[in-house]
Amino acid sequence: MPRALFSVYDKSGLVDFARRLDAAGVQLIASGGTARALAEAGLAVSQVEELTGFPEILGGRVKTLHPAIHGGILARRTDEHLAELSAHGLEPIDFVVVNLYPFQQTVADPEVSEADAIEQIDIGGVALLRAAAKNFESVAVVADPADYDAVAEAVAEGTLDAEQRRRLALKAFRHTAEYDTAISGWLTGQVEESDSLPTRLGVQLEQVQVMRYGENPHQKGGYYSYVGDAPAFEQLHGKEMSYNNWLDLDGSWLAAQDFAEPTVAIIKHSNPCGLASAETLADAYDKALASDPVSAFGSIISLNRSLDLATAEKIGDLFVEIVAAPAYDEDALALLMRKKNLRILRATGAAPRPLSLRSVYGGVLVQELDQSQDDLDPANWQIVSKAQPTAEQLTDLAFAWRTCRHVKSNAIVYVQNQATVGVGAGQMSRVDSVMLAGHKAGERARGAVMASDAFFPFPDGIEAAASYGIVAVVQPGGSIRDDQVVEAVDRLGLVMVLTGTRHFRH
Repeated sequence: MPRALFSVYDKSGLVDFARRLDAAGVQLIASGGTARALAEAGLAVSQVEELTGFPEILGGRVKTLHPAIHGGILARRTDEHLAELSAHGLEPIDFVVVNLYPFQQTVADPEVSEADAIEQIDIGGVALLRAAAKNFESVAVVADPADYDAVAEAVAEGTLDAEQRRRLALKAFRHTAEYDTAISGWLTGQVEESDSLPTRLGVQLEQVQVMRYGENPHQKGGYYSYVGDAPAFEQLHGKEMSYNNWLDLDGSWLAAQDFAEPTVAIIKHSNPCGLASAETLADAYDKALASDPVSAFGSIISLNRSLDLATAEKIGDLFVEIVAAPAYDEDALALLMRKKNLRILRATGAAPRPLSLRSVYGGVLVQELDQSQDDLDPANWQIVSKAQPTAEQLTDLAFAWRTCRHVKSNAIVYVQNQATVGVGAGQMSRVDSVMLAGHKAGERARGAVMASDAFFPFPDGIEAAASYGIVAVVQPGGSIRDDQVVEAVDRLGLVMVLTGTRHFRH
């Protein structure tokens, strides 16, 4: 008679699954609370200690770590192995049904104690899963209650074959790998200094979406999430997201959420073509769109407030790939859904991971997210020009400086009335970015302020900005020619403030 060993923390679906195996002629064995749950359901079940001749010890820390269990699981169904089992009075175990202590959920609580976390590190369960998965040639390992129905059906019909056992084994090994990664990640945080990057970083990703292609039709592409993390967005409507959609959404969403007032970020190819704050979302949208209405065609729009009908009506007049918001008023959502292909996403509120990972040839670059705060406050800036900024200029300079860190380097942002009027991004020289922003702004540059993500290596960028009508500049400073740059600022009658912090974004 085939035998199945049960040892589960999550008992959802357990009794029904065990009852179906019992009906198919499978003998049930279980440990501790799992055995009690099956017995209470009226099922005939043998306790693990009946096989081992040894009780659970150390408060349940040791239950299944015994040759009577692992010998039965690991024995190959050869005459030699079966004879050896028989010589020791042991029998094979054909099914192993195990899920593990909830370590990930336990340490997700920031208040959890080290002692409580350690007690949720499963030892015997992991050993059972690995043993059964290793011997998938003869043993079916079930690590996920979602597989109970398929396994029970295959057992009842006599169709549980090597291929299905191999797939179950793969799932079990992935499960234990994810579990170990979670433990090592948590322990790393306990051992290593919190202000340093981890010396070893385990990352487990699971496939969420297979795309038609990547950046280009000849490249395969997919979207993966961190195992155990809640999805960041829920798609409410529209076509399937593409590789480039996800990239642009990342920049758009982070930019909009960086501001406290109602803000709209319009992104094209990972850069803002319009970003604005106002008293209402509708006004912020108008200001953001006016920044560069040509580039906004086919853009991604993110907002930091619930999308209302007035704003939805304005967005409806433009061809947009994606709209993303933390929430939607019902009438606004209904209006947007009239556009069949428009992708509408709602943020779930999931917190971003603190580290940014980027693959490069031969490895992965890791850094903290750019979340500096002190340099965003004008009270911490140094005024280096003879001319002093007005209150209105300081407000726009603060907006421009915050916007600047969401623009690809070399980043130049022209701002007027808390709205971009020109953006220069991704140029090989800073003066080229100044001129690109000036070209985009046109007459709107007159009286505007300018932010630069890094220092000006020469006065030419300042001179170019002044020629477009810029009146005030915010930049980090730090060039060996800062004196020459400030001299040009004073000669041209501009305001200049230094933040001391650079915001490259490559």
